[in-house]
Amino acid sequence: MRTAVITLVSGRHEHLALQHQGLARSNRAPDHYVVVALDDSVAERTLLGREPRADVIHVGRSHGRLPLAAARNAGAHRALSSGADLLVFLDVDCVPGPGLLDRYADVASDGALLCGTVAYLPPPPPGGYELSTLPDLAPPHTGRPAPGPTDVLRKGDHQLFWSLSFAVTAATWQAIGGFCERYTGYGGEDTDFGRTAKERDVDLWWIGGAPAYHQYHPVSRPPVEHLDDILRNGAVYKERWGCWPMQGWLHDFARLGLVRHAPDTDTWARAAPPPRHPG
Repeated sequence: MRTAVITLVSGRHEHLALQHQGLARSNRAPDHYVVVALDDSVAERTLLGREPRADVIHVGRSHGRLPLAAARNAGAHRALSSGADLLVFLDVDCVPGPGLLDRYADVASDGALLCGTVAYLPPPPPGGYELSTLPDLAPPHTGRPAPGPTDVLRKGDHQLFWSLSFAVTAATWQAIGGFCERYTGYGGEDTDFGRTAKERDVDLWWIGGAPAYHQYHPVSRPPVEHLDDILRNGAVYKERWGCWPMQGWLHDFARLGLVRHAPDTDTWARAAPPPRHPG
């Protein structure tokens, strides 16, 4: 089975370098490593001369926003055009465990969306992360199933799908149809992908023995800097599927007075700023 690893990068070059080290030490080398550089002219130099060789695609912004869905589709298209049988998607801040590619390849099946475990790492020590110690630094994220090393949990909840680490056969990718490119910027495109998989009778499998390790970086809770993206992409999802995604974040924004919900139309929008009083 010819396996392609696809990752997107926009900055975070240290994360990219450590992911590459993880792939270089993998029990199974990827046959094709596709790096989609989003408005990023430096990423290619980060991996220059290293094995496995990176096949870098450059994608620009769309209306000032990073087109994450379209970028994943572009990476998949490049991999499939080169004969990939299995597509493995990893976020740039995710380091694959040594057995991740082997395990995905072993259990891959047409009609299944495969998700391995992801552990969120604490901040790195002064010298940086050491690959051999990553399994000892954090357990798999408790918000998702964590099957044992040889277990596969079928019939998973598609609402829990996340794009940090997943794999599909070429036939399954074609059945799902890729990511909806109406989503640009942050949020919603992976929720849509999971919903589309469900509607097209693609089962979700949680795969034990295919761990990835999410490198630490600061985040905002809720992600206020992505508020407009979340509202826009949420509205796309509502139009397509009849309900709003990311509702936890929307309610957090509402508690901060940043957005409002109109129950009669079931719409979310930015809250009007308070009136200014003269003097």
